[in-house]
Amino acid sequence: MSQGATLLHLRGAAGMDAIYRKISWRLLPLLMLCCAVAYLDRVNVDFVARHIGASLAFRDHVHSWGMAAFFIGYCMFAVPSNLLLEHLGTRKMLLRMMLGWAACCAASAFVRAPIEFYLIRFLLGVFEAGFFPGVILYLTWWFPSGRRARAIAVFAASTLAAVMLATPLSSAMLQALTTLDLFDGWQWLLLAQAAPPLVLGVFAWWYLDDRPGDAEWLSSFEQQMVAQDLARDEARRHGGSDKDVDMGDADAPSALAVLWGLLRDRTMVLLGAANLLLTGASFAIVHWSPALLQRWTASDPAHLALLSLVPGLAGIVGMLAIGYDSDRRRERRGHFVASTVLAAGGLGLAIAADGMLAWSLAGLALATVGIAAATPLLLAIATDLLTRGQMAIGIAVVTSMGVLGGAFGPALGARLLAWGDTAAMLAALVGTYLAAGLVLLLALRLASRRGGPASQSGQNDKLARNSDQR
Repeated sequence: MSQGATLLHLRGAAGMDAIYRKISWRLLPLLMLCCAVAYLDRVNVDFVARHIGASLAFRDHVHSWGMAAFFIGYCMFAVPSNLLLEHLGTRKMLLRMMLGWAACCAASAFVRAPIEFYLIRFLLGVFEAGFFPGVILYLTWWFPSGRRARAIAVFAASTLAAVMLATPLSSAMLQALTTLDLFDGWQWLLLAQAAPPLVLGVFAWWYLDDRPGDAEWLSSFEQQMVAQDLARDEARRHGGSDKDVDMGDADAPSALAVLWGLLRDRTMVLLGAANLLLTGASFAIVHWSPALLQRWTASDPAHLALLSLVPGLAGIVGMLAIGYDSDRRRERRGHFVASTVLAAGGLGLAIAADGMLAWSLAGLALATVGIAAATPLLLAIATDLLTRGQMAIGIAVVTSMGVLGGAFGPALGARLLAWGDTAAMLAALVGTYLAAGLVLLLALRLASRRGGPASQSGQNDKLARNSDQR
């Protein structure tokens, strides 16, 4: 028995659980806070768009083109940012990214022409491009594949929390800051929301460690345990023994060769397509949920705000529970497909309710559970399929394709609402979620047939075994 296997045997599963709980409590709260701040800095301009338009005489299309500029910058620089994070380390890269988007957020308060607004939104996309995929990559350095779904779910839950808090927080801040002199209220809001990433970026640089071997808060024994666990996981997924796993192969292909190989890989392209469908529909739901609630009830704004918390809270609880169960059962694709079916079924219930508030809200809550749970599972699947040398680029490719969906989702929802009604938009989203599940099944079916890394990942899936037997 190898030394690593001996250590794992001596410590046992319960001991490893304790080590990974320690890692989770050390890393995830700060990363969640940074993710929530990133979301607020991304959407704060959306919240004050009306005030900016009135102050600077910007037309509505200026805001739309600003959104497009953000997504273009994000998609162009997701891969380079992740490669830099892998090369420089998480601490240094997070510091650069968060200082950069803090500067962009503050500079947004002083725009005077549309071209300045477009440039700042593009730069914000550039700086934020590496954050979400970079954190997913970072988590793969600390958690083996069998523990990633719950870790990614906990991290991604901060986005749902930010969605729930963005409007009331920004409203309260704008109301309080409007009384100040020197600048308009919307300018003070943008300046105030530039401060948290500035502070968090410096704190993350001081607080985080790039790899388990750098963590002084882990004992040398715990560091060795985690290193052996990660090496064994890599060897199990991609063949060979834990001694064969080399994290820094000098003969590794160039980044361009890896990128080209992944873009030619049908499995990864289909995973990206599934993420595009999933994220596009999810952005549409997030964008149009307040309007849907207004159509379903004539309540006052305060009551409406409380009702809007129900789907978000259900989504957070659901995504954590489903992520935990996926890791516990070591099964991915069945959980993902079940999540997309749950999302579609919840929206179907909202359609069938025909405006009845209780049933419509219940349907939206069920849909949010499925929507929220699906994204961590898809990213966990992607990291299961990728080798260590492909990880940085592969994660960036899949997430950037999802961002493209986010660019089109709200606009598509608006078109559907204009063409038909609420039921037409929700019916289209039902089809989108079901299509995302089917595309992922096709991706993993192709991966299983080619006998590549995905076949190793799919061996523990009940659906994988059943489909292979057929």
